[in-house]
Amino acid sequence: MKHLAIFKGEGAELILTGKKSIESRFSKKKTSPFGQISSGDLVYIKPSGKDIIGEFRVKKVIFFDGLEKEDIETIKKTFGEAIAQSIEYWKDKETAKYATLIFIGNSTRFLTSPIKISKKDLRGWVVLK
Repeated sequence: MKHLAIFKGEGAELILTGKKSIESRFSKKKTSPFGQISSGDLVYIKPSGKDIIGEFRVKKVIFFDGLEKEDIETIKKTFGEAIAQSIEYWKDKETAKYATLIFIGNSTRFLTSPIKISKKDLRGWVVLK
């Protein structure tokens, strides 16, 4: 399956330079990619407001359902360095009930965007199939 992931800030560059090995998505509701992504899937990397700049293969996925504050602390302690996010990032996640941890396999930077995807909404993740 193919996915389009939208990144704010420097997340996309961190993945493409190998400094970030896990992409995390936390939410209060079951939203994509929760339950819709698997190992071997292809994820296109798109900085917010820009064209697609690369892709990566999913190595492994872990889903968390029914998170509580203590669970988020455990995720932060266990995977925080690989997720490479700021203190503010973790404060925003304190009320999340669902999480998807996507372990990043091989990543590739594109010289030019191989495809154009018209997306005008606020979704941070789109399943392309």
